Amino acid sequence: MSSLAFLDVMSCGFGAVVLIFLILNHTAQEDGKLVNQDMLAELRMLDYEVQRGEEELAQLVTRMDVTQRRIDETDRKIKADREQLTKQNQSLETAKETSEAREDSLAKLQTDIDAMQKEVKRRQAAEVSNDGGRILQIQGQGNRQYLTGMRIGGRNILIAVDVSASMLDASIVNVLRRRAQSDAAKRQAPKWTRALRTVDWLAAQLPLDSSFQLVTFNNVVTPLAGATSGTLEWTPVGDGRAVRDSLEKLRMVVPNEGNSLEKLFLAIRNMVPMPDNVYLITDSLPTQGTSSPRNALIAGKDRLELFADARRQLPNNIPVNVILFPMEGDPFAAGAFWNLARTSGGSFLAPSRDWP
Repeated sequence: MSSLAFLDVMSCGFGAVVLIFLILNHTAQEDGKLVNQDMLAELRMLDYEVQRGEEELAQLVTRMDVTQRRIDETDRKIKADREQLTKQNQSLETAKETSEAREDSLAKLQTDIDAMQKEVKRRQAAEVSNDGGRILQIQGQGNRQYLTGMRIGGRNILIAVDVSASMLDASIVNVLRRRAQSDAAKRQAPKWTRALRTVDWLAAQLPLDSSFQLVTFNNVVTPLAGATSGTLEWTPVGDGRAVRDSLEKLRMVVPNEGNSLEKLFLAIRNMVPMPDNVYLITDSLPTQGTSSPRNALIAGKDRLELFADARRQLPNNIPVNVILFPMEGDPFAAGAFWNLARTSGGSFLAPSRDWP
């Protein structure tokens, strides 16, 4: 009986323990389910938020790319604007420099105009005192310079006059006859007085601000203006006093001897500076070169060779304006001197007997 009671007690105790365990385990499971449901809900909430965050991040990335592109585009526009602004600034600086240069040019031009106006006034005053602004008064009617086309210009002007014996007359017979006359009669020879009037006409056209030299040539070259040392030097025209003095010296010359054009051109070659214009008054081809001829008579072919030798001594780019008083028995002179004037850029004139 006691054994049975003990087993009954143990069984009841074990059953109570099992019952308590069952009760406690069921409660734990219910609590675990509740806890799991809450955690699941939180996880779902977190997943949702992560998903939304990823979507918002993607949108932000997209917006950032668009913004970056806009920034890049803006940078490019700013760079282009800066380059354009730089170009405009450079153009403005160039325009300013051009404007300043034009202002300087205008100022210089105005200064030149003022100087020219003063010169015009000076020349107008000279016209009153010097008969039209000329250094000399020339008798006759008409605009001779317009009719001949021979214009007197340049800074340094040389007038060369042939004073060989042939300048006494247009025919050989009359030249021989006049050579036997007195010096006073020779100076009154019609052909020679025409040459003197021609020199007067040329001298009257000399610009007042130029320099000149008047020379004679036969077998020697003689300067008449300025120093008489034998060298060809330039003399300012000035008020015309030096021109008148040289013309007076020319009137005292008596034509004689032969004609060496080569010596004249050699003398021109040594002038410093060289002439801007040469006005050559002559009547025939040269009869000698740098040395005296062996024979008194010389053929036309030989005279052409002497002319060619002289032509080679003349520097280039010096215009030679020829006034030719044709001489009997020298048919080649006109063509030779015309070609000299043409090739040198000068003019050629074979005037009528009443010129100038």
